[in-house]
Amino acid sequence: MDRNTFTGLLIIAVILIGFSFYLQPSEQELNQYKKDTDSLNKSKTEVAIADTAKASVNDSNAVQSVATSSVDTNGLFGTQKAGAEEFTTIENEKIKATISNKGGRVYSVELKEYKTWDQKALKLFDGAKNEFNIRFYAKGQLSNTSEFFFQKVGQAFVVQGTDSNEIRFRLSASADQYMDFVYSLKGNSYMLDFDIETHNMENVIAANNSYFDLNWSITAPKNEKDMKMERNNTTVYYRFTNEDYDYINPAKDVNEKLSNGISWISFKQHYFSSVLISKTKFDAGEVETATDLKSTEVKKMKMALTIPYAHKANESYAMQFYFGPNHFNTLEAFNIGLEKQINLGWGPLKYINRYAVIPVFNSLMKLNWNFGVIILILTLLLKLVLSPLTYRSYLSTAKMRILKPEMDEIKAKVGDDDQAKLQQEYMKLYKKAGVNPLGGCVPLLLQMPILFAFFFFFPSSIELRQQSFLWVSDLSTYDSIWSFGNIPFISYIYGDHVSLMCLLMTISTLIYTRLNNQISGATGQMKWMGYIMPIIFMGVLNNVASGLNYYYFLANMMTFGQQYLIRLFVDDAKLHKQIQDNKKKPDSQKKSKFQQKLEDMQREREKQLKAKK
Repeated sequence: MDRNTFTGLLIIAVILIGFSFYLQPSEQELNQYKKDTDSLNKSKTEVAIADTAKASVNDSNAVQSVATSSVDTNGLFGTQKAGAEEFTTIENEKIKATISNKGGRVYSVELKEYKTWDQKALKLFDGAKNEFNIRFYAKGQLSNTSEFFFQKVGQAFVVQGTDSNEIRFRLSASADQYMDFVYSLKGNSYMLDFDIETHNMENVIAANNSYFDLNWSITAPKNEKDMKMERNNTTVYYRFTNEDYDYINPAKDVNEKLSNGISWISFKQHYFSSVLISKTKFDAGEVETATDLKSTEVKKMKMALTIPYAHKANESYAMQFYFGPNHFNTLEAFNIGLEKQINLGWGPLKYINRYAVIPVFNSLMKLNWNFGVIILILTLLLKLVLSPLTYRSYLSTAKMRILKPEMDEIKAKVGDDDQAKLQQEYMKLYKKAGVNPLGGCVPLLLQMPILFAFFFFFPSSIELRQQSFLWVSDLSTYDSIWSFGNIPFISYIYGDHVSLMCLLMTISTLIYTRLNNQISGATGQMKWMGYIMPIIFMGVLNNVASGLNYYYFLANMMTFGQQYLIRLFVDDAKLHKQIQDNKKKPDSQKKSKFQQKLEDMQREREKQLKAKK
């Protein structure tokens, strides 16, 4: 396999990964899927209403499904069914949470250190489109906390540094029988503690009601420039108590039932997350996503969970909310697996990113340089580390180029009909010349995991978000020098803009392909495929993070420099003489395992052909 052949195969592999990562079903398919899902959910709701009227409420195996708003008709919490909605803010250096007295729920959360792509206050969710409630049976009637106006116990507060404070919202059945929602916040933290406490409610809550139903849903607003990219990275993640984790495919809208013990469930947006964490476990649950392609909002996400209730005089269920960025080190510091939401790639790629790329990147960040310079230095360090492999690859490719005239003579003599014999003759030539035909491919194969690792690292790195460099205003998304609007087919494949960084990457790849063809002496179909594939691949990279295109551009340019320097030290005439000297001493060259295996296969093939005759 010559180097140009390998380059073509490498580009194809990258394209396949790129398309599988970024392409999603058509709008028509998603709309039809949504219609089918809505119809199915409507049927399920009608069945749930009928079942709820007949069934007992102590089903411990699943979340109790209730689709009625006729709550507390006997007036157990009647004094708190009427009132005016009021809002209370609690905040620290990082978050500002607004809590409504109606339902005692977190109404909205603003991240104070971040802005939206158009420089507005960044809110993870806001207002009526966010739902949060606890459902339970009391005195034979269904009670839903979202229907009541809670009594506030405490005041709005701001905490900093090591300070902390709390506020309570109380739902009372009597002066000495109540349920509290307790919100506690420490300074300089993205964690908001949330406890559900009951006091003397064991005789109020139905005796056979051994679970509370917790329901939470948000509609994620558009916070990033590229809606398609944001939707492709917005979904529900969850982790079980046995440390396994899973998520809903971002390209699909589905409902999934979770039957095992659950540690946390996250409404994960592209660069930020809203996570509900249990300090013990949630017994069971359901999660769901829904996408409206015509909406200006990203996606709706839901969770429904069961919380055990033991009918004690005083009970407390401890939870936490995480409202913050998907920053790897920040999430990892909590030591509960939240960092697994960040897509660092599959297999060995995630380990390369986690234990090599991220530590080096973080070390460079401490220098407080522009992120464009940091990517430049990171690429330079990578190229220096891989330079021995680059040198070996170049040397092997040069040897193969020198041998090509002799290989052409063998091909003319043997012909194309007997490929087994042709390969056998080639192997004899390789052996005499002391050339490994895979010598140019193996070093590149070793570099492939790093190439793919960066493909995942840059689009997932919040550090690049809203960081500018030269004409690029945000390295975490595409740069645009010309927006031409929606053009059928072209916009779906290429996008509605032209990315200059992508153009530079494509041009440098074409130049890189030309140099490879000159080094390897490639001709024919493989030569032209090397030029066509970067053009096709441009359709994928036109819509990705400009930081990724910038890295690929730098990598190509540095490879040009490496090849130029290597040419200064590699004399083709001396290399040719060395090959000819090796051919004079064939016994001094041992067969490689690959050569031996190939020769054995060729002999076996010849035996089979003779047997057929």
